[in-house]
Amino acid sequence: MDPDRIGSEFPAPSFRGAQERALSDITDAFAAGNRVVLVRAPTGSGKSLLARAIAGAGRSVEEASPSEATGAYYTTPQVSQLDDVAEDGLLDDLNVIRGKSNYTCILPGEEETPVNRAPCARQRGYDCSVKHRCPYYSDRAIASNRPIAAMTLAYFMQTAGSDVFRKRDVVVVDEAHGLAEWAEMYATIELSPETVPVWDDVGVPDVHNDEVGPLERTARFAKALLGVCSDEKDELLRQGDLTPEEAARRDRLQELISELKWFLEDYRDTQSATTWVVDQPDGEGGAVTIKPLDPEKYLKHTVWDRGNRFALLSATILSKESFCRGVGLDPDEVALVDVEHTFPVENRPLYDVTQGKMTYEHRDETLPKVARLCLRLMARHPDEKGLIHAHSYAIARQLAERFDRFGVAARVRRHDSDDRDAQLEAWKASDDPEVFVSVKMEEALDLHGDLCRWQVLCKAPYLNTGDSRVAARLEDGQWPWYHRAALRTVIQACGRVVRAPDDHGATYLADSSLLDLFERAEADTPPWFRDQIDRMSTPDLPEFDPDAAMAGMDADPGPSSGAGHGVGRGRSSAADGANRSGGSNRTGGGSSTSKGFSGGSGGSRGSASSRSESTRSSGPTGDDDGGDGDDPMADHPLSDVWGE
Repeated sequence: MDPDRIGSEFPAPSFRGAQERALSDITDAFAAGNRVVLVRAPTGSGKSLLARAIAGAGRSVEEASPSEATGAYYTTPQVSQLDDVAEDGLLDDLNVIRGKSNYTCILPGEEETPVNRAPCARQRGYDCSVKHRCPYYSDRAIASNRPIAAMTLAYFMQTAGSDVFRKRDVVVVDEAHGLAEWAEMYATIELSPETVPVWDDVGVPDVHNDEVGPLERTARFAKALLGVCSDEKDELLRQGDLTPEEAARRDRLQELISELKWFLEDYRDTQSATTWVVDQPDGEGGAVTIKPLDPEKYLKHTVWDRGNRFALLSATILSKESFCRGVGLDPDEVALVDVEHTFPVENRPLYDVTQGKMTYEHRDETLPKVARLCLRLMARHPDEKGLIHAHSYAIARQLAERFDRFGVAARVRRHDSDDRDAQLEAWKASDDPEVFVSVKMEEALDLHGDLCRWQVLCKAPYLNTGDSRVAARLEDGQWPWYHRAALRTVIQACGRVVRAPDDHGATYLADSSLLDLFERAEADTPPWFRDQIDRMSTPDLPEFDPDAAMAGMDADPGPSSGAGHGVGRGRSSAADGANRSGGSNRTGGGSSTSKGFSGGSGGSRGSASSRSESTRSSGPTGDDDGGDGDDPMADHPLSDVWGE
């Protein structure tokens, strides 16, 4: 890497905000010999452009000897972030590659078949006559041979050890704040009828009802399951030609074999820093979930061994020391570059409109007040789009039902887990001042200008203590980590509606637990966000009046949108079918990761459970949010990457 090239590799014609100073500081940090540089840059500061400049400084093929790594990787956990990169003309030399399942075959009669289920993937010795035109292999060849390859973090981790995507000189991880959590979730092993093709061929013990302890009992079961999976996979391989369903079964078996081998190797390794926890809420015969805490060894293989120099960018790496410990880095060997926030604080106000606690035990009392508050905010912003962060699908449904009864459904749009992207694009495309009731859209969402002028945080986004990983950490006294995780999500959410120095957007806090969070996490709060908190005020709001809430809409009150199917003006079928794949031969964004096996569909990854055990004592700890049970992935900080 040549740090002196970083400034000249900046892709925009001019700098804005603090970008020029940031590039200078990043250059100095790498020039000082640091292998890893954390870049803490506020939302809207142009992190992707900074990332491109850093990646461009990687060693070129002309400068390298045959044994030296060259070029760079750009990777991000967020599918939507990768989509934005692919659509940005300033970043057109970041060559994007996605997982096979995101491309469709081009052979006659196979146009609807994902590449990972195409004839080349299911027929032994198949020689594809059009492989050179295959959208997947074409993108892969381009990305592997160009200086900068861009991919999701899932795909990046999957290609560890690949002959195609070998070690490179520079690795840039955008939106890196969730790296530890992503690694934990990605390395989690779900053993259930939906994810284990040979489930009916094995006897599943009650792992908690054994004198050797739940982890040892789980390891013994995993070893037995490994043998059954290996035999079944070998039988499929002997068949030669497979149906798409059989190919999916084969691939899932291979993935499961790798997962079980990894768990057994790491669990038996006395030097491993990983702590494993096991959930089996239904006892004997029930699903088993094996989860790692602080999987340093896993990250070493999939991330840290993949490059010479690393740049990790995020607005919300709140504690350098805690972040480094969580991802297996020595804080003393990592440099931190802070980028100044140049957006006027008066353009990004916080408003205290708290209605009480939205914890599970208080929700029945508080949620009706929050619903009425939202109508008063609609009346305050009659001609402006708004975003309601509902935190969970259960809260979103209850709010939508009340909006329906209030007669304002024509202004409200919501989504379910299977149509979130389509409904988001339809809302953004609408000319009406619609209000979008969303779940897990606090990150990687660019709502610049009139796309959104106000938003509501309905609930303090504490992690679910029913998740055994969270419970184990709190049992170990890691409360600062717990509060940092919630604060990080709040800061990310606040950045959705103010994207430039001349942009403006208001954030309303409806849950009084948010005020408590600001006090508890004060030591980890960035100065620029502390400025927002210190300026927080209580606004004068209009009285509750459904007619006033509808004043800016050219539509009559109608039935609830339910699963997000629009009513009113500005919701065309084209918008409702919108997706962000960016190519006719792709079926979506992201990697080909799948935890299911029936036709290649994915299974649940992140379920919370009520019965857990770990190498530490791990009963759930007292907490003011037990989470919602309606969506097994609702509490995951990177939930929009699942289902890639």
